[in-house]
Amino acid sequence: MLHWQWKPFTALTVEELYQVLALRSEVFVVEQKSIYLDADGYDRRAHHLLGIQPDEPESFLAAYLRVLPPGLKYPEASLGRVVTSPRARRYGYGKTLVERGLAFIDATYPGAAVRIGAQHYLQRFYEGFGFRRISDVYDEDGIPHIDMLR
Repeated sequence: MLHWQWKPFTALTVEELYQVLALRSEVFVVEQKSIYLDADGYDRRAHHLLGIQPDEPESFLAAYLRVLPPGLKYPEASLGRVVTSPRARRYGYGKTLVERGLAFIDATYPGAAVRIGAQHYLQRFYEGFGFRRISDVYDEDGIPHIDMLR
């Protein structure tokens, strides 16, 4: 069972920030072989959801996403950098992660639409949360993406 925690950027400890950046690099840069600048300037104004796995020999960041407020990246609120650690993928944390992210947006920005830039292969996954595709497939850092809206 994960310990879930929401934090603004300024409340992240140095260790938590290190774990976030390490996990995002492990999956998005190394595993997916996508060379891009992860530190895109949005983290400072984002809300960060950390799912910590406490029962390993050492606790580790098992799941993570960030929520961007309306008007920062898109006119709508957004969630992104949705990632599950390779060590924790078999437990279905991705679904819980997105559910928690959307619930946070609904509570924090009532009535706000939500836009995401999703990897194309995840279209059906996000449709299960009420998202609909609103763009053609486009290349983002070597990976096919689509824009989706809820």
